[in-house]
Amino acid sequence: MTGVPRPDPVDADEAQFWAALREGELRIQQCASCRAFRHPPRPVCASCGAAERRWQAVSGAGVVWSFTVVHPPTLPAFADRTPYGAVVVRLDVGVFLVSNLVDCPIEDLAVGLRVELALTRAVAGTDAGDGFVLPLFRRV
Repeated sequence: MTGVPRPDPVDADEAQFWAALREGELRIQQCASCRAFRHPPRPVCASCGAAERRWQAVSGAGVVWSFTVVHPPTLPAFADRTPYGAVVVRLDVGVFLVSNLVDCPIEDLAVGLRVELALTRAVAGTDAGDGFVLPLFRRV
């Protein structure tokens, strides 16, 4: 449906993640102490408890860890896209992102499928409006 706003995903801990995507880069929060990557972003490291953190650019390469096919009913902003595949991608750095695959029919979705980040406004669905760029993926 055109004109129906998508939910706003940003809070204070996630703002830098979304800002990096707007700049054309995927950055994942990393503990400055133990160097563990973490996503979603949060104020304290679950591995060591440190509060110091940095944002590290990563390639966006990974594998489909899980997926589901979304059918109606769904949120009005996504209704015109159904059915579509929602994927959980395990990035090579070890964190998970929930996203979609572009240029991949739902019947081709499979656990273990190698994927890469498709982060360009030229990819349909990447530019979500209101300054948001979505981290979508494509088959390698």
